[in-house]
This record gives sequence, C-alpha cells and structure tokens, in this order.
Amino acid sequence: MSRIRILFQKKNKKVLNVYCTAGFPQLNSTIEVMQALEKNGADIIELGMPYSDPLADGPVIQASSMVAIQNGMTVKELFRQLKGFREKISVPVVLMGYMNSALQYGFEKFCEDASALGVDGLILPDLPIHEFDSYYGAIIKKNNLDFIFLVTPETSEDRIRELDKRSSGFIYAVSSSSTTGSDKDMSHVDAYLKKLSGYKLNNPVLVGFGIKDKESFEKASRHTNGAIIGSAYIKALQQSNDVAKATKEFLEPVLN
Repeated sequence: MSRIRILFQKKNKKVLNVYCTAGFPQLNSTIEVMQALEKNGADIIELGMPYSDPLADGPVIQASSMVAIQNGMTVKELFRQLKGFREKISVPVVLMGYMNSALQYGFEKFCEDASALGVDGLILPDLPIHEFDSYYGAIIKKNNLDFIFLVTPETSEDRIRELDKRSSGFIYAVSSSSTTGSDKDMSHVDAYLKKLSGYKLNNPVLVGFGIKDKESFEKASRHTNGAIIGSAYIKALQQSNDVAKATKEFLEPVLN
C-alpha cells in the first residue's frame, strides 16, 4: 500500500500538503526545506520541479522556479539530491512539474528513478487523459507511483468521475480557474467543494490555489480531506534566510 493511501487511512481530515520548489532558495536547500516541513506538521510534501514555462503557476512560484533554474536545478540534480532522502523524510513526497521535464529526462527512466529514490507520486498537469490512457499511465503504474489528476470548478461531473477512476493517491481540486497564489472568494469555492464532496469519489480530495493561512485552510478543509499551500509558503521562504525558522513561523499558525 502506498504511503499516500496509508496517510489517508490514518488521517482523513485537515491533511496538509505543502508545495516547495526544488533548489529554492538555494540549490542545496531542497532536503533542508523538506525536513523543516515534516518537522513542523506537513502531511505531504509536493516538490516542484522548476520549469521555465509553467502553465498553472502564479508569479510567486514562477519566480522561485527561475531562481532554482539559475541556481542550477535540473531533474538530474534533483534526483542526485534526493538520493537517500528516505533516511530523513517519512511523509509522502509527490513530484509536481510538467511533461517536458520528464520527457527530456526520458519518461520511463524518470518514473523508474523517482520510484527507486522513494518518491510516492506525480502531478503533471499537462499530461492529457488520452495520452495517460494510451501510454504513460501504464509506465507510472508499473513503477508503483500514484498519479494525481487536477479538477476545476468548470470540470463536468462525468469528467471528474473519469479522472477519479484513473487517479490514485488523491484528487487535486483547483479552487478556481486561475493560477496559483491569487486571492479567492472562498464562498464560491465552498459551494464548489460541497458539490464535489457530494460525488462520493473514490479518492480523497485536497484543494489548492489560494490557500495561505489558518482561515483559508480551515474553510478549504470543510468539505474535503485537506488542502495544499504553495505560494504563501514560498513567500515566507523568500522573506527569511533561515529555512527552519521561516517554516516553523509559517506553519504553526496554520495548524494551531
């Protein structure tokens, strides 16, 4: 059974997934940031593979990706840094990025190496469902990686159910059709998430985009299994030169 599934069996409410960018703020910050997140209460770490042309990322995460790329972060370098990380990190780790990065590395090798290192799952927002069905899904499954599909308020119920069938780990519910980090009207989001919970999906649901503090985390978790914080945490890292202190000061008010 995957680490993600075990997590949701033990805890099915207020699961906190925190996004961080590999190679940010410094090239060698990756493991330090991951350890700080686990120590301070993150249930899942969503590790972003920096990419020069991200589709869904807002300005804060885009800027962190550009810094990471300038620092020298690549998929090859990330995998080098992740070697032996399971001796230090026990929470589920999901790689988030774009198909181009995985294809340049070699998709099959990418999945094999990620799995061998102890990565639990993948979020690749630009992998179309028909390509997942015809080719990539089998490779992901063969390597025992969970695959997380995204749904939005505009996604039809039929399509959500199709994506739910193919997903494992959890469903990533995008709070609105915009980029990460932008402010959201949580009353509209609440109605959408309530509707989603009524579908009784097979997978747990985590909501992301616009979750930034205790209030938005609590509201997002009302009808789902938890939420994803990204841009707000990246901002906290930007404003400090002490990863451990910044992470503690950011997560404590969210979780307590």
